[in-house]
Amino acid sequence: MKIDIITVVPELLESPLNHSIMKRAKDKGLLQVNTHNLRQWAINKHAQVDDYQFGGGAGMVMMCEPLANAIETLQKETRYDEIIYLTPDGEQFNQRTANQLSLKQNLLIICGHYKGIDQRIRDHFVTKEISIGDYVLSGGELAAAVIVDAVGRLLPGVLNDETSALFDSFQDNMLAPPVYTRPADFRGWKVPDVLLSGNQKLIDDWRYEESLRITGSKRPDLLND
Repeated sequence: MKIDIITVVPELLESPLNHSIMKRAKDKGLLQVNTHNLRQWAINKHAQVDDYQFGGGAGMVMMCEPLANAIETLQKETRYDEIIYLTPDGEQFNQRTANQLSLKQNLLIICGHYKGIDQRIRDHFVTKEISIGDYVLSGGELAAAVIVDAVGRLLPGVLNDETSALFDSFQDNMLAPPVYTRPADFRGWKVPDVLLSGNQKLIDDWRYEESLRITGSKRPDLLND
């Protein structure tokens, strides 16, 4: 299995992926994990990969252009079975998902950072969104390490006793709305007009409605709570 990881902090992945069972899997040639620093595809000499979000609000957003260029560059070398974005509003990661992913050959994982990534990357590239729990981390790197570990140990030959894996165990109640940043029009994929209107009430209303829609669609149990 080959897993590529796009990150702005590759150093966070060095230790988890180079020790213990993951090291064994790599040494056996059963698992190949490559980290790719997103700043290789930065838009300027300042290594910029993030910008302020349209519509205002706290937190920076990872931009379309660096991520799109990174993904497309890697796709020239590898055909991915899944392009995974790690996000709090993704589907809950569990053993069943780990089992399903362990049957794939090539995975690409995008580690979010700051406020998240421009929604257009999620709309046009990402095939699967995963959360490792109902809490927020500083970035997706630790979540990526969790997923690589959970999936990698299931590969045949990684564990000394392959039957071991068969017996493993298993603030606000709304999800965030989509986020966008510059450019307003990327390859014809446009930011919703309301976010460019300058009317904060309309923006706040749109965000609330989008939060309700997404929560109702992805995690209706949160609305019940």
